[in-house]
Amino acid sequence: MRLIPIECVRENSLLGKDIYTPDGRCLLRAGILLNDTMLQKIKEYKIFSLYIIDDYSSAEIEDVIKPELRQKSISVIKETFSDIERIASVHKFEKRSISEYTKQEQQYFNSITNIAEELLDNVLSNKNILISLVDIKSMDNYTYAHCVNVAVISLILGISLNLSKRNLTYLCIGALIHDIGKSFIPSEILQKPGKLTPEEFEVIKNHSLYGYKFLNNFFSLSSHIKLIVLQHHERFDGLGYPNSISGNKISYLARIVSIADVYDALTSDRPYKRAMCPSDALEYLMSNAGTLFDHDMLNVFCKIVIPFPQGTIVSLSNGDVGVVEETMPNFPLRPTIKILKSDYPNKIGSKVNLIENLSIVISDIKYEI
Repeated sequence: MRLIPIECVRENSLLGKDIYTPDGRCLLRAGILLNDTMLQKIKEYKIFSLYIIDDYSSAEIEDVIKPELRQKSISVIKETFSDIERIASVHKFEKRSISEYTKQEQQYFNSITNIAEELLDNVLSNKNILISLVDIKSMDNYTYAHCVNVAVISLILGISLNLSKRNLTYLCIGALIHDIGKSFIPSEILQKPGKLTPEEFEVIKNHSLYGYKFLNNFFSLSSHIKLIVLQHHERFDGLGYPNSISGNKISYLARIVSIADVYDALTSDRPYKRAMCPSDALEYLMSNAGTLFDHDMLNVFCKIVIPFPQGTIVSLSNGDVGVVEETMPNFPLRPTIKILKSDYPNKIGSKVNLIENLSIVISDIKYEI
């Protein structure tokens, strides 16, 4: 199985993962042969990358959580955010600090806590807690699916950092609602298909503070959760927002969510920007260790991400083309490759372990051979 842009999917390709509509209905089941009509329908739902199974990549890439739990989580987040947007719509934009909340909102947060506990139990029961799957999102459902992804990635990193179960629960709840303040941002800015103006970006930057002020009305929520919402855009070098704090002054849990937030955003298709491949996203994070992100946390993160999942077709620096067969923990950029194409016919079908062959590196991801 491999992830490829939809424009590179050929007719009669075998779909590798179920595709869901923004309202949680299954649009197409894994295993179906794709035709041009189906591909056009998928594009109409603003889904621009697909997992396919072909002769080169038949192995399944398993999600860390069950698909039905992922869809259930997205639904709960969507209902919660939509209800808060309804509240926000009756207030003037300048008066977004809401001092009252209803029993319904409290019920939503109870549902989020329950979802967080389910997600945590699901991740803890999974023996393989490496990040190898990029979730396929409809752009119409991006915010909600993004929040769930950030929660799962944060949990995996939190487990690797040996957090207690209580702190993992706080981490998961905070990650699920880290963007709740976007409910108070005008939709025409949030959904703008092109690049934001400096003025629009300043408005967007208020979302973390708006979310924090809103959550302060919920006394049952831990301060650890509220700080995640407030500080997930702070930078380790002090150049983030909203308060420009740095280093260890930033909540430990918020520093985890910051890494997960950026990684998932970079590997997601957006209206104005196509997704980075996981390897490029990982390199971006690594290049910003100690500036945007906590250096020590990022070192741990780099050991649990698989930037070239099994089935990925890659070009090597020696000119060969191969398919990724295995990635060893702690060596994410040095997988074992089965050679598919080479100027030397005797090499085809052989395997090269990049951990043992340091002179060879992966130079590119290929979608067609």
